[in-house]
Amino acid sequence: MKNTPAPRPSIPSIRTVADRAGVSVATVSNVLNGKPNVSADVADRVNEAVRELGYTVDIAASRLRSRKSMLAGVVVPDLTNPLFATFVSTLEHLARLDKFDLVVVSSRNDCTEEAARLADMRSWRPAGLIVIPCDGAFKSRRPAGFAIPTVLADRIPDEPDFDLVAVDNAAAAGAVARHLDRHGYETCMVIGSTLSISNVRERWEGVRAKAKRMQVDMIEIGIDDPAGMDRLERYLRSGRLAQAIFALDHTTSLLTYRLMTDIGIRMPEEVAFASFDEMEWMRLVSPPLTAVRQPVEEMAEQSWALLNRRFRSPASGPVTRRLKCIVEIRASTPRYHASPKGEIAATTTGG
Repeated sequence: MKNTPAPRPSIPSIRTVADRAGVSVATVSNVLNGKPNVSADVADRVNEAVRELGYTVDIAASRLRSRKSMLAGVVVPDLTNPLFATFVSTLEHLARLDKFDLVVVSSRNDCTEEAARLADMRSWRPAGLIVIPCDGAFKSRRPAGFAIPTVLADRIPDEPDFDLVAVDNAAAAGAVARHLDRHGYETCMVIGSTLSISNVRERWEGVRAKAKRMQVDMIEIGIDDPAGMDRLERYLRSGRLAQAIFALDHTTSLLTYRLMTDIGIRMPEEVAFASFDEMEWMRLVSPPLTAVRQPVEEMAEQSWALLNRRFRSPASGPVTRRLKCIVEIRASTPRYHASPKGEIAATTTGG
């Protein structure tokens, strides 16, 4: 005998609730939306029917009827990056306060993937987007006819056609270079992912502008690039290290710090070390690392504020907001002086 599958339970509709409570669909809607023009007895009957049937509001259908999207999209390069995760978490909280839902996707630091994610976003019909782009060429990756209000964050576009919230990269990186220069460092190797990313480019320019006496050079190691990692490891094992190393982003900092630790390079006795992006681990290692702290939560808050502004004034011109960073000077970059034998010695300093 052939087994017949059990029928799947049907999802209760608002009409089912109305029939159970003996009222109209409009009355059920008024009760669920908290409107005061319903008697207490009728409201009790409707709420009891909702509980008995396990009814939940169909948010998508409700938005379709109202023709108003309460959905916003967020595109970030890498959800495993703690900075981006904090950015998204802050946006999620702000969106919830404004009764928005978020759909969050990652481009995985890949420009082709970012273009595909943007194309996919159109099917969600979000009211707006907040994007941390892979690099400056974001405009070229938008699909044709893409008209969703968009705010860019963190990474600066090559073309100033977007609302933008970013930090003052050059000033913050320059402050680290000035600190090293003033404290006697004569050479510094700057480690960055790629100069095609506007943030990295601005930070490198800030270092060069403020390193008056100190000689600075740069190694680009790419993103998840084995050849770049080989270049970095060859440099660290060469025995010809600069007196200081300055890594321009968190991922590069972590990779460099791990390699230096594995090789056995002592900090700060053999080389000083500083990072642009501060993370908790940088305060916990010994010595704690000099680092630039970005205002990630404020960046998310300003991005959400600009998106709301764009909703209210869709035809207004683009707005750019640059936020200040804080440079935390710690024991990984002490004061240096020349010893009588011409060697470099370290003296711990707090500034």
